[in-house]
Amino acid sequence: VRARLELADRVRPDAAEMVSALKGAGLRMGILSGDREAAVRPVARAVGVTEVWSGLAPTDKVAALSKARRDGEVVGMVGDGLNDAPALAAADVGIALAGGTDLTREAGDVVLLGNELRRLPWLIALARDTRRVIGQNLAWAFGYNAIMLALAFFGRLHPLAAAVLMLISSFFVLGNSLRLRKAAPAEGAPPPARELT
Repeated sequence: VRARLELADRVRPDAAEMVSALKGAGLRMGILSGDREAAVRPVARAVGVTEVWSGLAPTDKVAALSKARRDGEVVGMVGDGLNDAPALAAADVGIALAGGTDLTREAGDVVLLGNELRRLPWLIALARDTRRVIGQNLAWAFGYNAIMLALAFFGRLHPLAAAVLMLISSFFVLGNSLRLRKAAPAEGAPPPARELT
């Protein structure tokens, strides 16, 4: 033998960190791949994923996601290849990487700017924070309006006081929403590592 050539997929350096963070948040993870199982298994082991589906055509990926959705799962799909586009469109949330194909970016609901996988746990944490803040704002708005309407109905609220209190309420909602800005990374910087709550 004069030479030997081995080809293998290179695992992204932040992939294992991303998988660990998402597992810690209670998310179930798997790999859907068109490659042979012998090629996919070493990558899955390297990043800590145990569920692997290999040798899949794009339609097979869609079928796997559809089955998970029928079983009551909320499904997110991350992909960057041309053959990932149908699965991204079929998922509840399709997440495309910026370095992926144009079709993949069009099919995804979210496009991660940059190709760092550690942006994914940050994105999920930000989405959860945003949902919590929206719930707080809605609860405040309904509660505030119910009380103020009752006071106004019984003639206990002066119109000028109502206008001032409405302005204060709007500032409260705005200030509560602006708390999400602290989660945003600086321009061009990678997102901060965050706990998924």
